[in-house]
Amino acid sequence: MRPQVRRNFALSGLAVVLAGTACTADRIERGVFHSSKGYAVSLPGRDWQVASATEADLELRRTAPTAGMLADATCEGRLAGQPAPLLVRHLTFGVKRRTDVRTEDVVVKGLPGARTTLRGTLDGKEVAVDAVSLKEDGCVYDFLYVAPVDDFDAGRLAFQIFVESLALDSERSR
Repeated sequence: MRPQVRRNFALSGLAVVLAGTACTADRIERGVFHSSKGYAVSLPGRDWQVASATEADLELRRTAPTAGMLADATCEGRLAGQPAPLLVRHLTFGVKRRTDVRTEDVVVKGLPGARTTLRGTLDGKEVAVDAVSLKEDGCVYDFLYVAPVDDFDAGRLAFQIFVESLALDSERSR
């Protein structure tokens, strides 16, 4: 699947979380997901379950309160040459009636990127979204958190810790 098409499916996959369903983890050891793409992230806790059969490298779901988050990396194609605000905007395709849209530059673990937060509707449900795209050495690292508006704040800290747990392997395999 082309990297751009894959990115556009990310939010669609998390929409299913809000209705109720679906990464095959490359390897999870002691609460840390290790991707064959050369990065690792810590799982946010027992409330978050690894979903299966999704397009993202790692997708997590929480049932109470309902929410989903994902991590995905793309180390091919033209994506890494795109500006971070454009990359993070692509993560939120599919959200309609957007309000409270805020995009800002961020640096996480020395990696430059962008973060967008917004509210809108996804599959007819009111949701809030926090999306982060980081760039490093030809790769784009995407993180996405989606939850119903009333439940959004309950997972924000877990998402922030998830993003900040990003660790890059010294010898990335692409």
